[in-house]
Amino acid sequence: MRQLLGMICVLAILSACTTKTKEKDQFDTMAFIAEKFDNTLQAESDSTKIPRTIDENGNLKTVGIYNWTSGFFAGNLWYMYELTKDDKWKTEAVKWTQALDPIQYWSGNHDVGFMMYCSYGNGMKFAGLDYKDILVQTAESLSKRYSEKTLAIESWDYRKAWDGKTEWFYPVIIDNMMNLELLFEASILSGNNRYRDIAVQHAETTMKNHYRDDYSCYHVVDYDTITGAVLDKATCQGFTDASAWARGQAWGLYGYVLCYRYTKDKKFLDFAENIAAYMLHHKNLPEDLIPYWDYNVADEGFVPEWEYNAADYPEIPRDASAAAVTASALYELSIYAPGKGYSEKADKMVASLLSPDYLSVHGKNKYFILNHSVGSIPHGVEIDVPLVYADYYLLEAMYRKEKLEKGEKF
Repeated sequence: MRQLLGMICVLAILSACTTKTKEKDQFDTMAFIAEKFDNTLQAESDSTKIPRTIDENGNLKTVGIYNWTSGFFAGNLWYMYELTKDDKWKTEAVKWTQALDPIQYWSGNHDVGFMMYCSYGNGMKFAGLDYKDILVQTAESLSKRYSEKTLAIESWDYRKAWDGKTEWFYPVIIDNMMNLELLFEASILSGNNRYRDIAVQHAETTMKNHYRDDYSCYHVVDYDTITGAVLDKATCQGFTDASAWARGQAWGLYGYVLCYRYTKDKKFLDFAENIAAYMLHHKNLPEDLIPYWDYNVADEGFVPEWEYNAADYPEIPRDASAAAVTASALYELSIYAPGKGYSEKADKMVASLLSPDYLSVHGKNKYFILNHSVGSIPHGVEIDVPLVYADYYLLEAMYRKEKLEKGEKF
């Protein structure tokens, strides 16, 4: 009996030590992340100059409020507030969110969903702030880009394609699926079903025209403004027009998961699962589940339309941002399709991202959590760098993981 009691005491002590170790590991991770944001806030106090990445010397690079990434830094601060309950992050989040106020009246492109929902949306969600009117006005501005001819939201105004020759009259990009969350929420907040109807129609049009039979997708689909007919399909930030650009795949997955959240229409859930299957079972997905910047880089039969020299990339760049978006989407997908391993895959992605292979524990990156993201290799822009939106979706994935483990809704 005495031996049994002794064994129980030892096990209790070991259990307590394990718990404390886990708590310490979590604390260390959050302390590391907090230091990055502290560094950023010390380097830039003007909330109209928004952190996006670093230059080759490690200096902070910022953008203005009308850049598509302008809402992510405020969103990062809101997630820090939610994860730590430290009011200093709330104070900063409010400041950086309010700098975006003019965007609610702007309809210059589709990215107002990213810009305003990641900022104002999270402020309403995590702090209960009354941003309803701002979000509804933003949705109204976004809805002006919808056409009954194309049955889709125009991403950009008329422009020449990146080849400098092809004309795009009504370009719609896969990233646009992420902006539908704003419309769904605005419909709930305002009682105006028009926003919801636009979101649903856009999602259905994208299913029809952006996706291939294997559930990989194009980046851009261009439409005739009069007939609504498809004029062109391209994958400008991917390896070839026919390839699967990793971040584009992630945007689409996330978008169809959120469409199911708001509509409970099974076709959106089925579609999301098919996209996930394409990604998670792809022959080129690395063991750590952090994808290469395109799933088909250097694959036989895929010939790039741009000047690609494999020797420039002895190691094919990964895209941590694509993995972060994917992990966050998979956590939510695991709620609607339980028992299929989605949360386990997301766990592995997050563990990989929080490892020294991707976490900015060494080197000149003082301001961002993650290294090794990709903007656009074909255009020579932001290759193997930290990016603010990679950090945003990592924090969102960490938040969702924590909620799932506690059995709480997010």
